[in-house]
Amino acid sequence: MSASVPWRQSPGAPIANANTAPAFTAVHARRTFARPELTTPTPSPQPQPTTKKVQWPQSVRDYVQRCFASDAAIPGIERRDVEQKLKKIITEATEDDMLYSISWETHPLPQQIIQAERAESAGLNKAPWRKTSTPEKNMMSDGNRKRKSPDSSMTDADGDSLPPWRKANKRKIEEATTPVRSLAERMDKRHHISPQVPEDGSSKYQMDLERRRQRFENGKSGPKSPWNSSRDDSPADANDGPVVGTCQDLEKRYLRLTAAPKPEAVRPLSVLEKTLEFLKKKWRKENNYSYICDQFKSLRQDLTVQHIKTEFTVTVYEIHARIALEQGDMGEYNQCQTQLRALYAQKLGGHPAEFLAYRILYFIYTQNRTGMNEVLADLTPADKTQPAVKHALDVRSALALGNYHRFFRLYLDTPNMGAYLMDMFVGRERLLALANICKAYKPCVKVRFLTEELGFESDSDCVQFLLSQHDDLSRHLEQKDEGLVLFHAPKAYVFFESAKTAAFGRIDIKGQK
Repeated sequence: MSASVPWRQSPGAPIANANTAPAFTAVHARRTFARPELTTPTPSPQPQPTTKKVQWPQSVRDYVQRCFASDAAIPGIERRDVEQKLKKIITEATEDDMLYSISWETHPLPQQIIQAERAESAGLNKAPWRKTSTPEKNMMSDGNRKRKSPDSSMTDADGDSLPPWRKANKRKIEEATTPVRSLAERMDKRHHISPQVPEDGSSKYQMDLERRRQRFENGKSGPKSPWNSSRDDSPADANDGPVVGTCQDLEKRYLRLTAAPKPEAVRPLSVLEKTLEFLKKKWRKENNYSYICDQFKSLRQDLTVQHIKTEFTVTVYEIHARIALEQGDMGEYNQCQTQLRALYAQKLGGHPAEFLAYRILYFIYTQNRTGMNEVLADLTPADKTQPAVKHALDVRSALALGNYHRFFRLYLDTPNMGAYLMDMFVGRERLLALANICKAYKPCVKVRFLTEELGFESDSDCVQFLLSQHDDLSRHLEQKDEGLVLFHAPKAYVFFESAKTAAFGRIDIKGQK
């Protein structure tokens, strides 16, 4: 074996074939993680187009200032409408390249154009500046026949003989020589305004505005009488002074006045005092509220038209308010309460503390927070010491704190006739308390406990109130052998929660939802 095998050569011996290719391929190291095909070149910023600045002539600037001057304002036209019309006028003039050719000193203002448009839409005449027609558009009447002027026919003939490009140049020249006429005519064609106008330049629209302004000023000239009507045929002497009645009838129906009352239909103070005593006996005997309410309103009307404001007036309003409270007529009670507040401010006597407490309870019922804040702000330290006022404030505090236990204790001990007002909202407060009890007591609660806690007179009244909310609530009442009645409150929570939400709806000033 003379031939030597390559792998058997010694480590220092050279390889037989030096030009043999290597057994791997060289790969360059990766320097970025982005794919070459996904990278997009950043676009070079494009130059922004420059906006050509419009140079407004000084005449246009003066025209704009005249448009918004105080002496140029026209009643009934708002600033927004003037701005829109002004923008349209200047835009059209700019597009037609007429900014420097229009005589802006004599050009009609936007409000004048708007007034003419409104007059045209109402079937009225145009503004004065559109009365005179141009020579090119002049229509001359000859009996029942109308014809164009010779100048107009010549212009039409010349226009028909000219090529289109000559017509366009001729139109621009004519518009430049008569700028106001051309712009006004274009507006006439777009808005179709009638070319007729009164000689004095006025319109029916302006006359109506003037009459309305005079009526408004006449209404403010003197004190408004309660019987004065807004009609044009109302008597002129309605505001001269109070009426002195001569009627001797004790009973009189209430009729709303539409004119100045006649003395023979009004009862004097001496008769009104007898009427009050008669009505008090009638109410105790017959208890007919519709009749009594009508008679008291007639009594109050006679006091008003005679401008009688004395302690007797306060007594009349107080008695009527108490009767309305007893019958639940919140609308009539609210009218009396409003008048009593003004009468009490004049220190005419009466029972201001009693009705101040009623007023606080009334605002609790109607949920009028604004009125309540005004009452609280006007309270004096002397008012807060009055028992009725203190009770009403305690009721408000108990409801604000969610203390239904204290609220129903106060409900059972209400002075004067405040209970009639509290009866208006005690039902919704019971629903709120029952919703809280259903969440707090498990698994059941005694009906006797609910009767005492919610201010019911008896257990039967409490059960009847529970069943009136939903028919399914009868399944949650359990009768025991010893006569004890249990109420499974947690299971009835959903009924009282929905009933509470409906009960706390908004109440209007008449006590209606």
